Amino acid sequence: MATVFETRLIGNLGKDATVRKMDRGVVAINFPVAHNKNWRDKRTGESRTKTTWVNCTIWKKEGSNMRILDFLKSGALVEIVGTPYAKAFQQEDGTIKTEIRLNIARTNILRSSKNTTASSDDDFNEENDNNDDLYGGMDEFTLNEDDF
Repeated sequence: MATVFETRLIGNLGKDATVRKMDRGVVAINFPVAHNKNWRDKRTGESRTKTTWVNCTIWKKEGSNMRILDFLKSGALVEIVGTPYAKAFQQEDGTIKTEIRLNIARTNILRSSKNTTASSDDDFNEENDNNDDLYGGMDEFTLNEDDF
């Protein structure tokens, strides 16, 4: 029986995506996504917000279409689907910290950032080979013209 371990997240990019060239002809596109949970404190009646940051990575073959970079700009609202994992690391002060990470399988741009260079007349669909031998799979993204 097959199993699925997948997470869906809707949030805003905290900064523009960066590209890192890896070994074996692989490129990593990295960007942080913030998810805000809002609620009202029952004791005080105050509005509260808890922000959770998730570091995301899209793995691509070197030389493949990098069009998604035009849309992964700070402030963009995205829906992402991928495989989650946690990574522990030691900070400069010696404390151990754990962060949530996501290897992205699909990305939908729900609302572009004001910083985007893309035009609403552009082709917004990109499909990739299903090449699972890369670090986390390939990505796919779609944009809706109504979002611009």
